[in-house]
Amino acid sequence: MSNLLYLETSSKNCSVGISRNGSLLAFEELSEASFSHAEKLHPFINDVLEKAALTMNDLSGVVVGKGPGSYTGLRIGVAAAKGLCLALQIPLVAIGSLETLAEAVRSQALDFIIPLIDARRMEVYTAVFDAKGQQIRPPWAEVLDTNSFSRYLDKNKCLFVGDGQEKFQNILNHPNAIFEANILQPSVQQMVRLGTQKFEEKAFENLAYFEPFYLKEFYTTLPKT
Repeated sequence: MSNLLYLETSSKNCSVGISRNGSLLAFEELSEASFSHAEKLHPFINDVLEKAALTMNDLSGVVVGKGPGSYTGLRIGVAAAKGLCLALQIPLVAIGSLETLAEAVRSQALDFIIPLIDARRMEVYTAVFDAKGQQIRPPWAEVLDTNSFSRYLDKNKCLFVGDGQEKFQNILNHPNAIFEANILQPSVQQMVRLGTQKFEEKAFENLAYFEPFYLKEFYTTLPKT
């Protein structure tokens, strides 16, 4: 029997859940523009454990959203996941945030699923998945214009999902483009099948070396004096 804890903090959505043997038992999530992950994450963990009538010692592993996405959100989620795994001596599984978005719309079975995570201005983090949710092009950063994804759109129906889809919809007029407006951010609700599968396959991360998948380098500036 596997009891898995899920943490997804790559976006504005602070999302936490618990599954047992591939079924979601409980979840808590809150999406706020202020990114309240640091305040909400650990209370949410306690809440879902209580709802599932479990304790920390009942956990078999932790599944974390690895990004790409918010630098701060990812650092908070991954640090918490690694800390729990080290303290409890349980394995860590990582799921890409673009993969989670693709999983959310997999049942719609179009030719291609293209998640778009807002990376500010006209840039998005993206990847391409087939109708079964299998990744066929790895993640990259795309500066959106009217020719973006034309190699997929010209002959195929493409479903765009994520919080970057609105700005692409504003500049694109293509009969093969379909936009999923109801799913904007990754959620643990779509991580259970993926996380359970990886856990059963023992696709565990190395706790000493695992880091969030930022996709782009993180740059900071010194404060002005």
